[in-house]
Amino acid sequence: MSEEKILVIAVKLPQQNDERFQSSLEELISLSGTAGGTVEKVMTQNRSRIHPANYIGEGKIDEIKQEIDSLDIDLVISNDELSAGQLRNLGNRFEVRIIDRSQLILDIFAQRAQTKEGKLQVELAQLEYLLPRLHGQGLIMSRLGAGIGTRGPGETKLETDQRHIRRRIFDIKRRLKLTGQQREQYRKRRKTNDVFQIAIVGYTNAGKSTLFNRLTNSDSLEENQLFATLDPLTRKIQLPSGFQTLITDTVGFIQDLPTALIASFRSTLEEVTEADLLLHVVDSSHLDQSQHQDTVNQLNADMIPMLTIYNKKDLYEDDLIPENYPFIVISAYDQEDLQKLLEKIEQVLQGQWDKYVFELNPDEGKIMNRLEHETIMINKYFDEEKNKYVAKGYIRQNHPLQGLLKE
Repeated sequence: MSEEKILVIAVKLPQQNDERFQSSLEELISLSGTAGGTVEKVMTQNRSRIHPANYIGEGKIDEIKQEIDSLDIDLVISNDELSAGQLRNLGNRFEVRIIDRSQLILDIFAQRAQTKEGKLQVELAQLEYLLPRLHGQGLIMSRLGAGIGTRGPGETKLETDQRHIRRRIFDIKRRLKLTGQQREQYRKRRKTNDVFQIAIVGYTNAGKSTLFNRLTNSDSLEENQLFATLDPLTRKIQLPSGFQTLITDTVGFIQDLPTALIASFRSTLEEVTEADLLLHVVDSSHLDQSQHQDTVNQLNADMIPMLTIYNKKDLYEDDLIPENYPFIVISAYDQEDLQKLLEKIEQVLQGQWDKYVFELNPDEGKIMNRLEHETIMINKYFDEEKNKYVAKGYIRQNHPLQGLLKE
């Protein structure tokens, strides 16, 4: 299938910062590429406020229409969310399909969702987005599968009947609630088995999946594209001391993520809020990395301990000034750096955990085994005088073995 030709339109308001506006446009171009299109032209207009009926001014509409005709454009994408009226009015004037940033992101999510739950969540977000805009969509949405912005998880004809959509939304929410409960039980089981949990978070395309794959020797989707990972993946890893932990790869964050999506991608956010440690991966070569870090930091409201990983050190020239502490600078492709990262994780945990010295009888091998895998053991030896094994290390505050320490 040939790539769709795209024209991007955007309004810049006086209160918008120039760099932020520019980076949101670049992100939109990148998103368009991920969805399978090519941006032929970007047209912007400075306005004191968004035009309520047309989004942009009259003169600009004619100018854009000329470009659409001369460049043979298939699709217009707006950098801001459009109302039903704006979609309808612009669609009538441009005579080509028009979608907004939110629809584009939803479309990418629709292509990317792998699990049943991921697909349901995308469909829910698409329907909730569509419902207030039904009248604006006209003929475009009468069936799915006609290019970027119209793909959905179901290949069925999309009924533009509000009652049908409301029923479907209700049904999806009910099903998601069930899978949410199942995951909650799974997480509780992980908690009662007292497994330590690390979640990898970060802006989309920062290198989270690459890092996850290198650390776990697995092959989750790794691409130089936005939102390569949608469904949280969890694997087990072992740190240098022998301490075993679960690590989860999560969906990437992005500026101005549609609200419908934030609500529906609760599963990823749940994985994050349940974690004991967050690894925040930052693309240190990205010009807008400061904004990226802020976007992700907003999420960590619960103040879960976090280690910031400035990734892609091979791609930047300047000296890096870290914004978050503790931090480490690495390239996810460098084996030595990965080893340093694992050591750094242990160092961060040691700073937060309790120090212990355990004396064990020779027949208490089971407890020794648990100490090796469930704590950070830094030393063990046999004391001949006492006829006991001595183990030294660090253990987290609420670990079941803490009870033995107190004895």
